Amino acid sequence: MNLDGAGKYEVSTGIRFLDHMLELFSKHSLIDMVVKSKGDIDVDDHHTVEDVGIVIGKCLEKALGDKAGINRYGTAHVPMDDSLARCVVDLSGRGYCVFNAEFSRAKINDLSTEMIEHFFKTLAENLRANVHIDLLYGKNNHHRAEAIFKSFALSLRDAASLNPRISGIQSTKGSL
Repeated sequence: MNLDGAGKYEVSTGIRFLDHMLELFSKHSLIDMVVKSKGDIDVDDHHTVEDVGIVIGKCLEKALGDKAGINRYGTAHVPMDDSLARCVVDLSGRGYCVFNAEFSRAKINDLSTEMIEHFFKTLAENLRANVHIDLLYGKNNHHRAEAIFKSFALSLRDAASLNPRISGIQSTKGSL
């Protein structure tokens, strides 16, 4: 994983729709990443989605280091045709996720829609970040998911960006 990348990716989880979402996350966050996973997807997608969320969260947290000089906060609204999603991120050192989105069917291709929320909650906990996701509206489930992942990508890119005006850690406590 390279936070200062160009959005290059190599993704293979065995869950094609998750691969698609991670590819667009990489592209729009400008984070280069390689994700390869082999799980028990013959049982279901839960363990693979959870494990990928854990690993990505931990890798991001490690890549951020002491967080000196970063914005810390990021927000983005992303439209995807009929859908609009908002994501707000605080790289606070405290993992918490609020996820306000519903889907009208149980699966999008080979990904259970309930796993989208689980992915973000797992990632936020392991990244140790506050992540608030709101699907403001939308009808098409693919568009809903894509707007969510893209809004997360852009808000994380903003939060993790270095800001030359920030000296040290962006906190009155002096640590995150």
